[in-house]
Amino acid sequence: MPAQPLTEIMAPDWAEALTPVESNIRAMGNFLREEHRAGRQTLPPAHDIFNAFKEPMENVKVLIIGQDPYPTPGHAMGLSFSVKPDVRPIPRSLQNIYKELQSDLNIPTPEHGDLSQWSRQGVMLMNRVLSVGTGDAGSHRNLGWETITSCAIQALAARNQPLVGILWGRDARNAKSLLGNYPCVESAHPSPLSASRGFFGSRPFSRANELLVQQGVTPVNWQLA
Repeated sequence: MPAQPLTEIMAPDWAEALTPVESNIRAMGNFLREEHRAGRQTLPPAHDIFNAFKEPMENVKVLIIGQDPYPTPGHAMGLSFSVKPDVRPIPRSLQNIYKELQSDLNIPTPEHGDLSQWSRQGVMLMNRVLSVGTGDAGSHRNLGWETITSCAIQALAARNQPLVGILWGRDARNAKSLLGNYPCVESAHPSPLSASRGFFGSRPFSRANELLVQQGVTPVNWQLA
């Protein structure tokens, strides 16, 4: 992870919001560098770790919280659930998200897994844990990332601007209290192990849009070209 100032790796308002945990961010950078020196690979690549923070915080109106990055080489790109446009096959969790998107809003299934278009509309795709060991899901949990992402969630809630949380799975739902009184759409995680236990049929996209409209905000166009 780069050692440059926060303003060079994320939007200026995010850099300001995360100043209270800047030392934690530096500590995680040191941890990753130690992992690399020991010959252990981590994901995503250093330049992608803070991709979720590249769009201005002031533009965020929906927060989708993921668990940790995909552990498969070439998949993780710093946006929860998203992969680079050329990744095939599309990860199964994302395939299930697309199935629900089609069921909910009758949106055709995209041929790629890049969710950057959502990001550009103010949908923040943030994992609770921002790195992972290659091939070892969950390996960087409880090492310090959660303090950083908790600060980010609290900063969003403190803006006093319209916001909707989309919380899929236990890790995301455990962060609900950080969002204060903002409305949330909650369900099971879209992974193959849990999607049939409450994710399918949960209509997160239309429900989030309804909650945005109730707050006087333009809904998200969830279609992906």
